[in-house]
Amino acid sequence: MKSYLKNLLVFTLCFALFSCTSEQIQIEAQNDTINIEGTKTIEAEILNLINEHRNNLNLPLLGELEIIKSQTQAHTKYMIEKGELSHDFFYERKQYLVSKTDASDVSENVAYGYTSARTVVNAWLNSDGHKQNIEGDFTHFNVTAQQNEEGKWYYTNIFIKN
Repeated sequence: MKSYLKNLLVFTLCFALFSCTSEQIQIEAQNDTINIEGTKTIEAEILNLINEHRNNLNLPLLGELEIIKSQTQAHTKYMIEKGELSHDFFYERKQYLVSKTDASDVSENVAYGYTSARTVVNAWLNSDGHKQNIEGDFTHFNVTAQQNEEGKWYYTNIFIKN
């Protein structure tokens, strides 16, 4: 009987995981049910490069918050599903982070196609709006970098101020 229940649970979880729509992924992220993946090397490099840049400007370094990762991960998966960059549902991500962290400000950078941490950070730094986020008055951040089935990278980087 135990093995039957275990198999039923595994089947139910697999069905739920692989049958989600984009909207469901966003809702799951808002409800703390998304499974946060560990930090990839490219993600750690992005965070380090951003903090190096801030340090060179004598700006305070940003700390990582896992709660932000839940939002970057869900949004990156959403963009991969759509096959395009977007800031869709940013207001919902912002409200979620404000409610969970008491953030007074939230901002977001997205990117697509860059193959290394340095190239994506350089692209953001060469764009006034993205650079403003990187150099902004924030306290914490996190990032998700994920490849689609063709191997193209998608990125979501969120900054908050506590």
